[in-house]
Amino acid sequence: MDRGTGSAAGEDERRRIARTDVLLAEPRLASAAGRLGRGVVKAAVAAAQRRARAGEIAPEAVADAAVASLPPSASGLRPVINATGVLLHTNLGRAPLSAAAREAVALASGATDVELDLETGRRARRGRSVLAALRERVPEAEAAHVVNNGAAALVLAAAVLAPGREIVISRGEMVEIGDGFRIPELLAATGARLREVGTTNRTSPDDYAAAVGEETGFILKVHPSNFRMTGFTRGASVAELAGLGVPVVADIGSGLLAPEPLLPDEPDAASMLKAGAGLVTASGDKLLGGPQCGLVLGKDETVRRLARHPLARALRVDKLTLAALEATLRGPLTPTAEALRADAAAVRERAERLAARLRDAGVDAAAVESESAVGGGGAPGVVLPSAAVSVPEPYAARLRRGAPAVMGRVEDGRCLLDLRSVPPDQDGVLAEAVRAAAP
Repeated sequence: MDRGTGSAAGEDERRRIARTDVLLAEPRLASAAGRLGRGVVKAAVAAAQRRARAGEIAPEAVADAAVASLPPSASGLRPVINATGVLLHTNLGRAPLSAAAREAVALASGATDVELDLETGRRARRGRSVLAALRERVPEAEAAHVVNNGAAALVLAAAVLAPGREIVISRGEMVEIGDGFRIPELLAATGARLREVGTTNRTSPDDYAAAVGEETGFILKVHPSNFRMTGFTRGASVAELAGLGVPVVADIGSGLLAPEPLLPDEPDAASMLKAGAGLVTASGDKLLGGPQCGLVLGKDETVRRLARHPLARALRVDKLTLAALEATLRGPLTPTAEALRADAAAVRERAERLAARLRDAGVDAAAVESESAVGGGGAPGVVLPSAAVSVPEPYAARLRRGAPAVMGRVEDGRCLLDLRSVPPDQDGVLAEAVRAAAP
């Protein structure tokens, strides 16, 4: 072989690779640039050109390779089918939004009247319609306010009601809420001092009464929503604490606005306010089924103080969150509520149909009994009977890398795709994803 001839041939091959400007003008890539941005498309073109120079693809295939490598959107986030059986999976963004909420977000993505009265042309209260929706859903609340997450709601309450003062809290409620964030540290960051009472497993109303004094800003009741304590335990209720002469703030966490028969031990905002809480804080992206946000509900004067505090500006939510929250409050059942209330027999029938469909396609699949959980720091210990499609364990990794990605769980050497956390209208998409993951 003539080394010089071979080198020239290689150089000739590289000369056949189209220039970047020519490729960017190719109709498919030009269209993608308008949708994804020129930078994203240019990076895909450059990567395809490098592959051609390395001899991995033919020069004529550069445009096709660039098109094939383009992401579905300009965002790095990828859609995932949640087949874990955990309804509110924190790593998957907790509550999936309803169709009504997604439509509201799309409508609010342009210019909106978020702080404008179109009748007068003057500035109006930000998010007034969603605040009205919250009061309609929780009539026991005199006023409402929305911040960017549940922890922010509690921090704002501490900053307003107990700056430099004491917050009385049970030792059994000094919880960590995830990712290393702890309630005591969040509260201390506001300049408040914590006055711990009782013991890890038992705290009585008398413990609180003995601690309340002139330095008390408020009593805090924290629902330990991500664990359950059993045995020789005792706690004081909001009703027992409401008469101690200082405000009671109830952090219920998971965001139930009213009692849920399926979760009788989960606290809700309406019940806490009826029992005498001056303020209730909660998350919007858990059992409420809405976007990430923090809800503040309670007495009018107290909520107004929180809303006018300088920190409220730093913690406020954007128009997209306001739109999604209002549609969640006023719209139909959320995907979270539908999954929670799904009939176990119906879920089993779905699993059997899906498993049969996959077996017909040559996949080792079977319908099996399963147990789901609420997740997201809600209803610890509550088991929801469910059903799953069982496939070989190697499918787990291949499904995560698919499009759409599918997240299941591995148990006893099998990959389980729990259908309680999968909306029924995604069964067909899930079946196609499993088939595509077949070896």
